[in-house]
Amino acid sequence: MESGSPIEGPDSGPQRKALEINLDPSQYGTFAEIGAGQEVADWFLRVGAASGTVAQTICAYDKAFSDERYGRGTRYVSRERLLAMLEREYQTLEQQLRGARGPDVRFFAFADTVAARNFKGDNEQHGWIGLRFQATVGAAPSDILLHVALRDRTVEMQRSALGVLGVNLVHAAFHQKAEARSFLAGVFEGLSVERLEIDVVELSGPFFESQDARLWCLEALRSGMALALLFDRTGRPEQPSTVLRKRTLIVEGQASAGQLVEARTLVAAAFAQLHREESAGQEPMLLLEARLEQLASSTGSGSLAERLGLLTARAPVIVTDHRELHPLVEYLRRHTSGCIRIVTDVATFARLLSGTYATLPGTLLESLGKLLVENVRLYIYPVPRESFPRMREARVGASPSGTRVTLDDLRCEPPLDHLLRYLRGAGWLVPLELP
Repeated sequence: MESGSPIEGPDSGPQRKALEINLDPSQYGTFAEIGAGQEVADWFLRVGAASGTVAQTICAYDKAFSDERYGRGTRYVSRERLLAMLEREYQTLEQQLRGARGPDVRFFAFADTVAARNFKGDNEQHGWIGLRFQATVGAAPSDILLHVALRDRTVEMQRSALGVLGVNLVHAAFHQKAEARSFLAGVFEGLSVERLEIDVVELSGPFFESQDARLWCLEALRSGMALALLFDRTGRPEQPSTVLRKRTLIVEGQASAGQLVEARTLVAAAFAQLHREESAGQEPMLLLEARLEQLASSTGSGSLAERLGLLTARAPVIVTDHRELHPLVEYLRRHTSGCIRIVTDVATFARLLSGTYATLPGTLLESLGKLLVENVRLYIYPVPRESFPRMREARVGASPSGTRVTLDDLRCEPPLDHLLRYLRGAGWLVPLELP
């Protein structure tokens, strides 16, 4: 018996994709969704011909029921709970329906566990979404897992975005090749980063055998599906709040003269400075900032994955696709209320003051206002005199008295000089002393 009739009106992306899956008898599976309703299953049930695709839909919303079905001991919105859901539902398909459906049917289990916007809107609005599927007849199953941040302002819009994403994911698994750009483009079709961010991609199984999940994550960032990515010390992409939640951070930026200062010396100076401040509180965590453009540069040594691996061997890494610093601070503030200290060199800071910021109505002042928010400071270390750039527009220069250019050596044209003196005097800018 059909569970719904075809949707009226012109074909939408998810409508067309869901119906295409339903009309193909070679794919059959289960939809298990927790936390924000059953938006993905609803598409397949409404477009018609769902009996050709849907073995079961389930929403184990009650915690006791969820624990009984998927096991205790994990957070409800977590990678571990998602994997437990996929394992249980896929095994059920194989055990109960393989004989009836035959060897030529490709089984799949779709699952998501989501925390949508609560009544107050003060919770972390995110989810884990995954698919276990047979890419070809008789193949061992493959997995793709996604962590998403929900950015819509209403529960209804968040549910709508989840529904589109889920349909896209099922469709891409059976209609796309295992190539990052086209696969992810299919998954993100009809969505935008203002609505939903994909900040973790995990891959396993024969379909993704030759693929590197880290490169898929970087492709998501390059393609505008994420605002930033977080890689832990093992080099694995990680849910940002897992690493950053409530942490005090020292962020080592990819500064223009960073290679001229030994990393251990720089980090030691930053930690010592923070410990001298009353606001230091808990032991800070070092976080390395890398820009996608620099990380992917063909002039660097080794492959992109190797360059990323060298960074994560030192500390967790946040990768962004912005030249400015304020988007980084805005992103970090979503995950921690602790103090943030950004370590950069005086040449990079001079370029920051000289920037045009054409995309911001408030130009430089707006950028600084977003950068220097509560409990954020810039630690600015000196560079050798010969490495300080001579800028075409002489808004910012330097008059060093020694072999190195320090923060206090900067000279700005009026009225920028007043702004620099204010930021320095108010403590937003802190000169970092190096031996």
